[in-house]
Amino acid sequence: MVAPPRSAYLHIPFCHKRCFYCDFSIIPLGDSAQAPGSPGVSSINAYLELLHREISIAPRGPALSTIYLGGGTPSLLKKNEVGDLLKNLQGKFGFQDGAEITMEVDPATFFENDLNGYVEIGINRFSLGGQAFDDKTLSLIGRKHNRSQVIEACSWLNNLFKKGILRSWSLDLIQNLPGSNLSNWIKELEQAVDTEAPHLSIYDLTIEPDTVFGRIHKKGKLNIPIEFEAQKIDFQTNRFLKSKGFSRYEISSYSLPGHASRHNRVYWSGAGWWGFGMGATSAPWGERFSRPRTIAGYKKWLNQQESIFLEKTLSNEKSRQMPLDELIMIGLRRREGVHLEELAKNAGWTQKECDKNLKLLDKFWLNSLKEGSLLRNNGRYFLSDPRGMQISNQILIQMFLWWDSLDRDQ
Repeated sequence: MVAPPRSAYLHIPFCHKRCFYCDFSIIPLGDSAQAPGSPGVSSINAYLELLHREISIAPRGPALSTIYLGGGTPSLLKKNEVGDLLKNLQGKFGFQDGAEITMEVDPATFFENDLNGYVEIGINRFSLGGQAFDDKTLSLIGRKHNRSQVIEACSWLNNLFKKGILRSWSLDLIQNLPGSNLSNWIKELEQAVDTEAPHLSIYDLTIEPDTVFGRIHKKGKLNIPIEFEAQKIDFQTNRFLKSKGFSRYEISSYSLPGHASRHNRVYWSGAGWWGFGMGATSAPWGERFSRPRTIAGYKKWLNQQESIFLEKTLSNEKSRQMPLDELIMIGLRRREGVHLEELAKNAGWTQKECDKNLKLLDKFWLNSLKEGSLLRNNGRYFLSDPRGMQISNQILIQMFLWWDSLDRDQ
């Protein structure tokens, strides 16, 4: 039996525009997104009505320990709009004492007073989508904000943090962007550390086919670091941040002691979570599923769920654990890795099946174990840092090949 979820994700899909690397489920509203009476405001109001409806028909569960408002750009919402969403969630589930409540914010969409307002209605952790400190780079990747706005936003957040008003905050950066090299990337990291952010999310640029960058890359015109250079950059990221007291607790996440994101760790632990909103993914009872990625599709889906009562379709009577291959995949992202035999037995495998199948997995992982990119200690497997984390996809491909080779009807 999978434990009932104690975390919730709310997807706020609105942005001023789509960044050149982005393939998320978003709705670009243009520069007038927040102007009174604009089509953007009407779109936000209509979407929030749908989001409230979905929350209201969800089955009840235990009090939430983490809540995350992501997007998109949640900071396009007004204080009262965010507050109403939190009230709806709290009325449905309740919040545990000390719950971590995180909101993503974009430097081009808020002022210091806005942050104070969000804190007043319950936000106690912010994730700032800075992505870069260089104006030319920010323009090149399609961001609306500039360097000075990033620095100013960091200053506001850190001021709240130092006063004890804010529990924590995080800064996002993207490494291996077009035109990046080791020298200018180290300068970016130095600036990130200078902001005094207690948590840094360092994402590798991913080229998705249906994006501006995807189309440019297909033509061979996207000047991004080659694989060897990208690995050197990642190695130096890891080395530099460790020297500054940061711990890499997940492939893309670094934190000072006590500031790891509790919500993010839910995703990589295999625990369940609620997801609400257009394109949102959830795994409330161990089974992962996603909502439609368009507003029309989401509205149609929600109407269908209301007609058959979402409480029945997501009943914990159908509870089952997330598939073992997914649990291994997400578990390996974490610094502590996974204990394979424990996972397998929790999935219903007998000792005989564990002995046979896990011995076979060792053969698929033989090269990774030999070269030290994958480490094994008392039945627990984890990626070496930084090498294993750099080539995690190669290690996971071997795991999926093993998974496909098994006779799972045994």
